[in-house]
Amino acid sequence: MENEATLATDNSPEYSVSELSTLLKRTVEEHFGFVRVRGELSGVKRHSSGHLYFALKDADAVIDGVAWRGVAGRLSFRPEDGLEVIASGRLTTYPGRSKYQLVVERLEPAGAGALMALLEERKRRLAAEGLFAAERKRPLPFLPTCIGVVTSPTGAVIRDILHRLADRFPRPVLVWPVAVQGEGAADQVARAIRGFNALAPDGDPPRPDLLIVARGGGSLEDLWAFNEEVVARAAAESAIPLISAVGHETDTTLIDFVSDRRAPTPTAAAEMAVPVRSELLTRVAELGSRAWRASDRLAAERQTRLEALGRGLRHPRFILEALEQRFDDLAERLPRGLLALVAERRRLLAERAGGLRPRLLDQELAAKRERLAALAERLGPVAARRIERAAERLATPLKLLEALSYTRVLARGYAVVRSAGQVATQAAAISPGTALEIEFADGRIDAQVLGGPPARRRRRGETPPEQGSLI
Repeated sequence: MENEATLATDNSPEYSVSELSTLLKRTVEEHFGFVRVRGELSGVKRHSSGHLYFALKDADAVIDGVAWRGVAGRLSFRPEDGLEVIASGRLTTYPGRSKYQLVVERLEPAGAGALMALLEERKRRLAAEGLFAAERKRPLPFLPTCIGVVTSPTGAVIRDILHRLADRFPRPVLVWPVAVQGEGAADQVARAIRGFNALAPDGDPPRPDLLIVARGGGSLEDLWAFNEEVVARAAAESAIPLISAVGHETDTTLIDFVSDRRAPTPTAAAEMAVPVRSELLTRVAELGSRAWRASDRLAAERQTRLEALGRGLRHPRFILEALEQRFDDLAERLPRGLLALVAERRRLLAERAGGLRPRLLDQELAAKRERLAALAERLGPVAARRIERAAERLATPLKLLEALSYTRVLARGYAVVRSAGQVATQAAAISPGTALEIEFADGRIDAQVLGGPPARRRRRGETPPEQGSLI
């Protein structure tokens, strides 16, 4: 047994590493030139060159896979971790790393169930973030000034939308051309939505008031670009109200849940976007007719009310008669009122004239004399005679004033006693030590009270005061 093993070893050919690797590569490619492998995607990575690298796995094994740029660009869906797929291609080895891998020429989901499971998982995640909430839905503008459409420029969808808008209410339309299926379609749709939102409202071209994202019907794989998360988030972030019109009435995509309105078809989206012009004209004419009838009815009601109020008013002639009678009454009372007013003013004048002091009159007379003297010097003899006559007329009041003046009384031996500036009229009101001012005919002196007033003598028949008790 030992000799046989030695002989076998000695007779075996020797291979270099490169030769063995080439032999293995040729053997694997000859026996597995075309295979279909079902498995779950894992570690999906898109290289900057456009190539797609991933791994296919099941419960017991893992095999690496690669899809070159040409194949990866034609995929109708976005490969993601966890998605079950069927990969068709050829098995080969990579000598540089001593490994084998599947070069994929076709990659498709493993039936609609796999795509639906992925779609349901996305729906649950986005719904948890609140992107489907009803309060986020915004109302559509009644009559947009400009409509933006995101769709393929060559399909029947854009022609249906433009035709329907022209029938209902023609509006300016901006079309952002995009691919609506295949690899890269989702990114183009998302960029178009964000691009419309980035336009300036008063720019050229202007920013639309409404967006329509549209595509015709198709299979789940054909519509998968509108189930991508990047499209759903772009639609949710849009500040412009958005109508989703993807597929036919029975088709449902992820963008339908985040858009402000969902249209069953692109034609229905155009109907939602604008009203019917003829119906608006009819409605406006009807409202105008109702407004005229309402204004006529209101004018008639106001006229009837005015006539009713007019019947309750008195004739202007009766009002004028009452006013004329009152005028006559007031005209008759006016002279009497004037006489009464003059009498009242005279009474007030007499009361106030009685309060004038002789000293003030003396000052006034002195001033008059000075003025008269000045006038006499200026006016000459004629003025002097007039002044003399005036002085004669003033002589009598002066004599009366002098006769009534208290200084004439002082000349007869009387005096005026003042205490604290006030005339003292009773001795009992002055206490010992009080400072007094005594005015005589020839001047004033200051004095001070030394003792109280003498005891008052009891009158005859007056009862003496009671004598106090000695005990």
